[in-house]
Amino acid sequence: MSVDLGLTPDQESIAELFNGFFSNEAPPAVARAAEPLGFDRELWNKVIELGAPGMGCAAEIGGGGASLGDLVVVAETVGRSIAPIPLIDHLAALSVLSDADLVAGEVIAAVAVRPADANGIWSLVPAGAVADVVIGVDGDETVVVRSTPPMSGPRNHGSMPLADRSAREGSRTVLGPASLFEVVLNRWKLLTAAALVGIAEAAKELGVAYVKEREQFGVPVGSFQAVQHGLADLPVAIDGGRLLTHKAAWALDNVTDGLIDWANNEITDGSTLATMAFLFAADGAVMATDRSLHYHGGYGFAEEYDIQMYYRRARGWSLILGDSTSVGLSLADRLFGTVEG
Repeated sequence: MSVDLGLTPDQESIAELFNGFFSNEAPPAVARAAEPLGFDRELWNKVIELGAPGMGCAAEIGGGGASLGDLVVVAETVGRSIAPIPLIDHLAALSVLSDADLVAGEVIAAVAVRPADANGIWSLVPAGAVADVVIGVDGDETVVVRSTPPMSGPRNHGSMPLADRSAREGSRTVLGPASLFEVVLNRWKLLTAAALVGIAEAAKELGVAYVKEREQFGVPVGSFQAVQHGLADLPVAIDGGRLLTHKAAWALDNVTDGLIDWANNEITDGSTLATMAFLFAADGAVMATDRSLHYHGGYGFAEEYDIQMYYRRARGWSLILGDSTSVGLSLADRLFGTVEG
């Protein structure tokens, strides 16, 4: 099946708008100032003025009616700027939530990517430190809980506003069976993948700019073939992640009963593609930030240089679901079936 994964004119306009916005309002200095919590309330308020928190919701309830393909474009700009706001988590949660205060962005929503434990605790919820509403799985139910955010969490190298949250304390609503949560988690994987593509793109640009200006032995470091080869590999990984992310968005938007025919390279199942996109984009972001930091030499570890923030976020964001081996094995079971013994 042939699918055009290029940006539409409207999506090009969205990319231009949000790239311009984050370039002006969220340069790396803003992310640095927001550490260690990883949240800037003033920036979130500015995003509200853009109408971004509810842009994926239907127009009838005050949203923007954007497609997943549109949201992927926005998520990539969030990653490129490492903007310290939980926009991705919020957009994912609103795949099934439609409260007016959530659509407006007045209340922040987070997604508990792991089920609650026996004590009803969702562990290390992305944006859990700042979210007023958390949606996740508790037992065999998908539930949403409103409670006061702690506004603090465990220190982490990715400077993400992580926190443990209770699935049973606060105003709790049962939305349906646990299977309902797959819609939310698929969107979260998809948008996080897009953000990781943005991180990789920014890291590549930082690396290229640095090796052009840094001199060694009287010539730019970028003139050395080994450095050129290391950076030349990155566009392939970045573009591959971007295309896979857009294919997953297309499938989730348009395909009801997708195929998982790996033997004929015919995969149109949205859930499968979302996981594939997340894993591929995570690998690409880790590789791009690692290469760029390496070519910065010792300066790559200095806090004054932006690459170290991108490196930490690529590592942190890619591990939110757990280690890539476990996620990959789960994907393999979906593709090839569970192997006995």
